[in-house]
Amino acid sequence: MAELIATPGRHSRTQGRATTPHAMPEGMSDPVRTAGAVEKAPGDTSHSARMVVIVLALAAGFAVVPRLTASCGKTADEEGPDFTASVIANAADPSQTTITLSSLRGHPVLIDFWATWCAPCQAELPIVNRIARRFKNDGLVVLGVNTDDKDGNVLAPALVARKGITFPILLDPDNAVGRKYHVDGLPTLVVLSKEGKVVAVRSGVTGEAELERLLRKVL
Repeated sequence: MAELIATPGRHSRTQGRATTPHAMPEGMSDPVRTAGAVEKAPGDTSHSARMVVIVLALAAGFAVVPRLTASCGKTADEEGPDFTASVIANAADPSQTTITLSSLRGHPVLIDFWATWCAPCQAELPIVNRIARRFKNDGLVVLGVNTDDKDGNVLAPALVARKGITFPILLDPDNAVGRKYHVDGLPTLVVLSKEGKVVAVRSGVTGEAELERLLRKVL
């Protein structure tokens, strides 16, 4: 089943500021059962008050779950939408001007949706770059998709050169590729299997160890 998680350091396009989405609490059935037990002890009002807070938090968690899932818009093992985009930096060959996703079948693919105005994106780029170098000989293909970025065709190549980023950077000026993947916050990472199936989606800055864990599933 494709993993869909929003992590801290996510920059919302619609709000124009960094956001930290809520996550659904794990083991949610235990607090509910505890709340029922507390009701049998009416003398402990402080416990009752705390349990009300827990129940409200659980309700908030349930409300967030559909939004987190919708940010990907994919079901388990659904094929990642195909696209063709211009290469604006780090082409594998000087004559390569575009990349089509379907041409990469047989390789696991990591897509990094980012923008130059997004500070969390800039923080994540070096992480993705280290991963790209580490697993290059294992067949991993990493694509950086510069999306929703005014003057990205000029700003993105300059930024990646300054930061020493070496994986290919593609241009998505009108957010067409981002819309295909229902990207509503940056950075967003999408992991595709060798068959082109969506395996995982991460919205927000993803740590190096976690990203490596996800990719080992498809190498």
